[in-house]
Amino acid sequence: MKQSTLIWTILMIAGGGFLLFQASKGNGRVYVREIPVEATASQPDSEPQVYQWTKNQQVPQSEKDDPGVSFSLSRTVGLWVAAFCTLAIFSFLYGDNPLYKFTEAIFVGVSAGYAMVVAFWTEIATNLYAKLLPGLARITFYPDIDSTTRPELLYLIPLVLSILLLWRLSPKGSWIARWPLAFFIGATAGIRLISYLETDFIGQLQSTVMPFLVFASDGSLLWDKSLKNTVFIVGVLSCMVYFFFSIEHEGMVKYVSRLGIWVLMVTFGASFAYTVMGRIALLSGRLVFLFNDWLGI
Repeated sequence: MKQSTLIWTILMIAGGGFLLFQASKGNGRVYVREIPVEATASQPDSEPQVYQWTKNQQVPQSEKDDPGVSFSLSRTVGLWVAAFCTLAIFSFLYGDNPLYKFTEAIFVGVSAGYAMVVAFWTEIATNLYAKLLPGLARITFYPDIDSTTRPELLYLIPLVLSILLLWRLSPKGSWIARWPLAFFIGATAGIRLISYLETDFIGQLQSTVMPFLVFASDGSLLWDKSLKNTVFIVGVLSCMVYFFFSIEHEGMVKYVSRLGIWVLMVTFGASFAYTVMGRIALLSGRLVFLFNDWLGI
């Protein structure tokens, strides 16, 4: 145990020295260039208004000496914070530790805050505030709203339901929040049911209805497409036979259901491999960030 601790300590000291060496060479710094941005908002009763501003575009470190390029302290701090959080998450490979728990809590909190801000600007501000008070929204956050737009009073219903949800915070009136909550759950379940039927159930039926033999326009048989259709149809039917328990799986039914098991195993294996490849893509993206964006290697 002491030897492993000593090895990890030496590796951490060596890694920290390497990072300090890379930082002393100018790596881990972010340089930006200001570029002009222009947008036009047109109103039916007035002349089009042109809005101009500038934004900072990150440039490679090889262009840091070019004219118009400056050092960005805020983005550099953000780069080092991101690198620190990435290494802290990777520290879980050594074992569960306070640094990993701290970074995990930060990730959960930042994700919740980001989701709240996105929901506010996409749902409350856009679908509620701009619909109920279009005039006030036009002079505050949404100048591109037409001045002839009228308030849509139908959006008072979700406003009232949302206010009723806040009664959940009251110790005596928490039962009031059950009514809008029941409505939201039922509406969400109904919408999800329709989308599930359209994408999975009906889509699966439409994808299965295909000919065994596919012929070209000149009457010749297309072997590749015919084989693909045959394998697809046989696989779907064998899986359905495997889940058909009204009869005994004996004789031909037994072999067909066993073929369905093999098809299911291949499907589960492909799904698992797809998940693993997605995780490997995330890992490679973090490694590219560390070695390229942060260390400049």
